[in-house]
Parts: sequence; C-alpha cells; structure tokens
Amino acid sequence: MTEFTYAIKDPNGIHARPAGMLVKECAKYNCSITIDGNGKTADAKKIFAVMGLGVRSGDTITLTFDGSDEAEAKAHISEFIGKNL
Repeated sequence: MTEFTYAIKDPNGIHARPAGMLVKECAKYNCSITIDGNGKTADAKKIFAVMGLGVRSGDTITLTFDGSDEAEAKAHISEFIGKNL
C-alpha cells in the first residue's frame, strides 16, 4: 500500500469535469484507489463518490493505492493530479 497527498489548486476544487477525468484515469488500474478529503473516504473509481467529497481549492486530499500495479498507478495519478487539479 502506498499513499500520495496533494493540496488542490484548481480554483473550483474537484467539480464534475476534473472528477470525471480523475475517475477515468483511476479506472485504468487494477489496484484499489481510495481518496480521502474533508474527513470522508471514497472509491476514486466512482464519479459520484469523488464528487460527494466536496473538495474545494486549498483542501488536501490523500490517495491510497493498494494492489499489484499500485506503484505504476501512483506515479501516473500523481502526475495527472499535479497537472489537472
């Protein structure tokens, strides 16, 4: 299991468009990916779960990767988040 923590920079937080893009990227991997934000935890492969976190600009999220391709997933998703959120 590995983790990645990031402070959201998008002025609108994680709204529909970036949530959809994040879920699409996470779905490419077999490992489980959870996202923690605002005291809640969600499956990062489910759009309504991610949007339900209510993450705003400046909030910190933690993604946890657990499974056979967790290292690859963490590398890709952390890069994706840095460019898009």
